[in-house]
Amino acid sequence: MGKLETDFQVAMFEIYRKAKEDAHYPATLFLKMLSDRGGLQTAKFLINSKRESAGYTALFERGRLDLTVEAVVAENAKWHPLFSTDEIAKARSRLSDYGYTPRVN
Repeated sequence: MGKLETDFQVAMFEIYRKAKEDAHYPATLFLKMLSDRGGLQTAKFLINSKRESAGYTALFERGRLDLTVEAVVAENAKWHPLFSTDEIAKARSRLSDYGYTPRVN
């Protein structure tokens, strides 16, 4: 695993922690996916799913789409080399469908 992928994995565990602490959402399935698949494969799986995950919906209901995988990918160009143009567009589109405008860093 390269440095960028390792850093991305750390970012994925960080949104798990923030969702649990700040949004009071214990994303146990997300944590299991991270542990089993790693951060990058988990993100690709979730972004490429035809429907949003239950966790995405739970974070939407809490007003915290900023803690979704889609937001992390869409908002930080640092991660874009890890994803296809199509995957980044899917992440942005899902956020837009829920009224969230990503802040691009």
